[in-house]
Amino acid sequence: MSTSRRSVPLLKTLIAQRTHRRTVTYMPRPGDGAPRPVTLIPGDGIGPLVTNAVEQVMEAMHAPVYFEKYEVHGDMKRVPQEVIDSIKKNKVCLKGGLKTPMGGGVSSLNMQLRKELDLYASLVNCCNLPGLPTRHENVDIVVIRENTEGEYSGLEHEVVPGVVESLKVITKFCSERIAKYAFEYAYLNNRKKVTAVHKANIMKLADGLFLESCREVATKYPSIKYNEIIVDNCCMQLVSKPEQFDVMVTPNLYGNLVANTAAGIAGGTGVMPGGNVGADHAVFEQGASAGNVGKEKIVEQKKANPVALLLSSAMMLRHLQFPSFADRLETAVKRVILEGMYRSKDLGGDSSTQEVVDAVIAKLD
Repeated sequence: MSTSRRSVPLLKTLIAQRTHRRTVTYMPRPGDGAPRPVTLIPGDGIGPLVTNAVEQVMEAMHAPVYFEKYEVHGDMKRVPQEVIDSIKKNKVCLKGGLKTPMGGGVSSLNMQLRKELDLYASLVNCCNLPGLPTRHENVDIVVIRENTEGEYSGLEHEVVPGVVESLKVITKFCSERIAKYAFEYAYLNNRKKVTAVHKANIMKLADGLFLESCREVATKYPSIKYNEIIVDNCCMQLVSKPEQFDVMVTPNLYGNLVANTAAGIAGGTGVMPGGNVGADHAVFEQGASAGNVGKEKIVEQKKANPVALLLSSAMMLRHLQFPSFADRLETAVKRVILEGMYRSKDLGGDSSTQEVVDAVIAKLD
């Protein structure tokens, strides 16, 4: 009898320990595990190297995705219609960088994709990675940028020889929906603060409209702190006290500058994931400097850094509702960075792309 009494607390302890170790999961709908098609655009420069890295890792962990690959290059006049049709069918795309020609009459294919698919929100997650030394600690910033208008509207013309006019377009509709996306992101991800970046002290009507929209949306999220900062002061604050920022919502041009600055502070563009999302479609790519396709020497030596696109593909897996695969991939990448044995040149090492990929595959649980 006494033995029986003694066994009860022991049994409770064992049950408690087992319950504590149980992982949090979710109940999928029937068919949720079916492989999903993803449009793949290797792109230019280092693009084929880093997209191939993703393909290898996805295959190694038997991720439920398969790729429909298309050749698209930045010197094309337009994104081929078959590529647009593929993304519209699959809803999801993973792409390498597309080189944007400077000047001339060739428009950016990156911008074409965003407008054609109405990918109105760009998201870049800039955070410290354990084991990667940076000037600042505790950086965890999400930059959410309006992606379809502003200075990138593409409305330029020559008034008279030597005088060019470029129009900045800000609308209530686009400002409101990017503000809603930023606050919704903060709410769903347990973020505490949203900061609107602007230059309304000078552009009183355009940026004033953007701020007005952000303020209206902020009233619907009383649990999230809202503040505003002028873009030039924002840049200074980013390089001096980046840990003060949480979620940042910006018009188009400011977001490009802020995201690249934040990425540089947190460890470099080579490790920052990102994506572009709209109501129906999503395109995942390197978070910052997506138009930077790397130097020819890096391509020749096959030493491109695949980390940013690997982490972006983890974001893609979550978007597709495959969270356990995303966690495995993210954990493996972070373990490789923490150990520091295999790093590309931009992270202080000399490893090739393939060596980093092999290390990540070896760390997959």
